Amino acid sequence: MPISVRYHFTQRFVVSAQEAFDWFTDFDSQDNLLMGDKMAERQITHLADGAIILKDSFNSVAGTIEKQKLVNLYPNQYRWTSTHLTGPNKHSQFLYTITPQSKNASFLTFTALHLEYNEKEDAKLLAQRLCKEDAYAWQLLTVAMAEDKNRNQKALTIESPTK
Repeated sequence: MPISVRYHFTQRFVVSAQEAFDWFTDFDSQDNLLMGDKMAERQITHLADGAIILKDSFNSVAGTIEKQKLVNLYPNQYRWTSTHLTGPNKHSQFLYTITPQSKNASFLTFTALHLEYNEKEDAKLLAQRLCKEDAYAWQLLTVAMAEDKNRNQKALTIESPTK
């Protein structure tokens, strides 16, 4: 029987809730790289409006690990869920909610239900480790989003010609 490991954290953004939601749910094959995992590959399958399958493959000492996740988007609420369909943490579920703070600020509340099938794991220590790892990945994503926004703003800036 799996061990239920629950944890949560928040991450602040200096963009509107709509901008953050749009950026974070625009899934692509480079997402794992942005989170610091250079050896992972991602495939994206759009099932229906608001329903996506993410297939992530990771190389590890034990071989290739594959995770398939069902992502459900709730754009009017700035919220999405990710449920592991396959992989070592099958049936784990993660909730992502972005809350507006002001016109140009918002924050993410990340809530995890991690199902651990290695019964020898200490749930409290695992929760602390996973929370730290996931929070760090979201810090990396936040930096990437800010860099992407700055890059896009520079591309839109039209320099006036000099005489």
